[in-house]
Amino acid sequence: MSSTTGSGSGSKGSKQKFHSGFVAIVGRPNVGKSTLINEVIGQKIAIMSDKPQTTRNKIHGVYTTDNSQIVFLDTPGIHKPTSKLGDFMVKSAVNTLGEVDAALFLIDVSEGLGGGDRFIIEALKKIKTPVFLIMNKIDKIEPEALLPLIVQYKDLYDFAEIIPISALQGNNIDTLLKVLSSYLPEGPQYYPADQVTDHPEQFVCAELVREKILHLTREEIPHSIAVAIEDMRVQENGVVYIGAVIYVERDSQKGIVIGKQGALLKQVGKEARRDIETLLGSRVFLELWVKVKKDWRNQDRLLKDLGYRND
Repeated sequence: MSSTTGSGSGSKGSKQKFHSGFVAIVGRPNVGKSTLINEVIGQKIAIMSDKPQTTRNKIHGVYTTDNSQIVFLDTPGIHKPTSKLGDFMVKSAVNTLGEVDAALFLIDVSEGLGGGDRFIIEALKKIKTPVFLIMNKIDKIEPEALLPLIVQYKDLYDFAEIIPISALQGNNIDTLLKVLSSYLPEGPQYYPADQVTDHPEQFVCAELVREKILHLTREEIPHSIAVAIEDMRVQENGVVYIGAVIYVERDSQKGIVIGKQGALLKQVGKEARRDIETLLGSRVFLELWVKVKKDWRNQDRLLKDLGYRND
């Protein structure tokens, strides 16, 4: 994975028109946005968890073919915020809608139409770009239950396309990409063909560490943690050294993340290192520390230091 932002010209020859554009993926928390972007890209760049509101930044995933390039923005799930961090997440998702060539409104068909969906639809009515209704998790319902649900959503918004998929199983993803590409304008290749994200490797590594904590800790921890890579370098023996700090809000949370005799932190490191080695294609030595930053989710300066900002 390239760690630098590309700006290629995308010249494909005079006879072949190249299409490119930016596409936002929006939806309620935990509907499968990160799963979809990872499936499209073919590797993990967005963290996945069964806990809602785990995506905090707009993840840019880049999908490139011979005649098109789609830059996906996996936005934070839109929800009622309870902190400055939550407010940042919601504003980030809503603001994205005005910056793109198309929007994918992702829903979980197994949950049905809810108040959160209606809130998002009202935001979608304010934009002029094409909006696709992407009906995810079709593997969880009977086929005959799909049509009534389609009718419910169509009554609320005139979607450009309605495409049922299963992001987890990869069902109908090729169809989605083909149809989506047909909506993109002629444009340049923004990123090199082999680049799958515009985020630096440090960001993705930090997210992979945070994902493992989400999987291994109890409910009180998930939204109280942040991960910062403080040191990342290739050592003389070719091993990539990564030093990361895990921030929590309370001393009690620090004890939970570390675990009895350091067992949980050790497991976090083991699982994160495996994914990071796959990402980087090299051996990795991962060193983790846990520090307390009280109430960091409501402190503007700390939020900016940790990479959460609205500008």
